[in-house]
Amino acid sequence: MQSDQPGPTAAPDVNGPSFDARFTDLLIKLIVVGFFAYLSLTLLAPFFIVVIWAVILAVALYPAFAALRGLLGGRGGLAATLITLLGLAIIVVPLGALTVNVADTTLELVADFENQTVTVPRPPESVREWPVIGEKVHAAWTLASVNLEAAVKRFGPPLLHAAGTIVGKIAGVGFGMLGFAVSVLIAGLLFVPGPRLGEVVKSFARRLAAERGAHFVDLAGATIRNISRGVIGVALLQALLVGVILTLFDVPGAGVIAFLVLLFCIVQVGPVPVLLPVIIWAWATKDTGPALLLTLLLVPIAVIDNVLKPILMARGLSTPMLVILLGVIGGTVTYGLIGLFLGPILLGIFYELLMTWMKDEAPGPRTAAVS
Repeated sequence: MQSDQPGPTAAPDVNGPSFDARFTDLLIKLIVVGFFAYLSLTLLAPFFIVVIWAVILAVALYPAFAALRGLLGGRGGLAATLITLLGLAIIVVPLGALTVNVADTTLELVADFENQTVTVPRPPESVREWPVIGEKVHAAWTLASVNLEAAVKRFGPPLLHAAGTIVGKIAGVGFGMLGFAVSVLIAGLLFVPGPRLGEVVKSFARRLAAERGAHFVDLAGATIRNISRGVIGVALLQALLVGVILTLFDVPGAGVIAFLVLLFCIVQVGPVPVLLPVIIWAWATKDTGPALLLTLLLVPIAVIDNVLKPILMARGLSTPMLVILLGVIGGTVTYGLIGLFLGPILLGIFYELLMTWMKDEAPGPRTAAVS
């Protein structure tokens, strides 16, 4: 006959791990995993910028890929290959030619200074009136115009040091062009699995911030397309057109002028401050016919952004010029040539996400509680 009284309770397992032991075990595991994660990130760090730029290119060009895939009867691989080849032809080849032209112009100028074949005009008297540095600049300029050899001996070492720095920067631009080519190739590989990868990113964002996270992913994609097409794309088109036209008219320093146009257009200043001196120089040095033709070709380029930007840029996204400017400067200083394009896009994404988050988090008017 069994007893109805409950049996003795089980004694706690005194041999089990204590809280301190479990915490120590977890801490050791986290340290080991973190150490290997750090080593892995260190190995992959040189490729981060290239991969990020490839993702931005893939997001920006995906609408064109989707349209081309539809025209080709759903053959995504062929469409991705054509977009990749077109991207290499449009982005890498002209930028490479522009880089070579800038390098040649800079090296020729350095060689002229070293060979003392540069002719320096006398400075205007108004230079003396410049605040603080007017007298010093006028004296140095006058010395260079009268006795260039003495000026080179006096100011040569700093100029040569600066020239070495410039040559080093030009070499860095060459590596940047290689990074551009690799980014375009990686972007081509991302087109076909793009929607699936996008859903993975959205799922991860939902785990972090529910539906707001997915909304932020969509907003980031819209910002990429907005800035890359409306700002970077239009600026690149204007710079390439200027480079081609100036080369055809045999304008000295065409590559440098085109690069300045690219910078001024990206920071939303426009190409007029760069092209206006070129037009004045053309009327002062060339015959009426070539000067008029050059003017007629450059003036539309100076205003073409007013037509293209409203078409290419999505409504409701207006990144301030200061954000773009800081992105250009910071990106170029930090990452070189790729940073010139990558900086404003990344900073623009951060700005748009921050503004949206602040609007969503802004507390609304409080209502009285109903009893």
